[in-house]
Amino acid sequence: MSIGPVEFLTIAFPGNRFDGSIVPELERLVSSGTVRIIDLVFVSKDAEGNITTYEYEDLEGDAAAFGHLDGEAGDLISDEDIELAAADLDLESSAVFLLWEDLWAAPFAEAVRAADGVIVAGGRIPHEAVQAALEAAAG
Repeated sequence: MSIGPVEFLTIAFPGNRFDGSIVPELERLVSSGTVRIIDLVFVSKDAEGNITTYEYEDLEGDAAAFGHLDGEAGDLISDEDIELAAADLDLESSAVFLLWEDLWAAPFAEAVRAADGVIVAGGRIPHEAVQAALEAAAG
């Protein structure tokens, strides 16, 4: 089975203000074939720093909207991954930890592998840095 690039995202919601409003856009990405959810874990940190994790089937309240996403709960996100992601959370915060395949890039990834290409670096440039560079270039 050919697989495209796989990414992880940790999206924090300070003050536990998650309201589910990102789920429809994530559903659109999945249903359009842009990404495939491989694993998803919802994490919360209480006032004492205790971490609680929730899988798809355990989500309640606004977070329950994640449970309706089409994808796999593949148990690929390890306890160590969760600990690392949760370490950056503020007290009384929550986060969703997503692992997804970039289906849109799978044909390119396959072409790179077929050409014996090796990706030696990659990353994401934060939106704020791109915005600042564009503003500096324009002005």
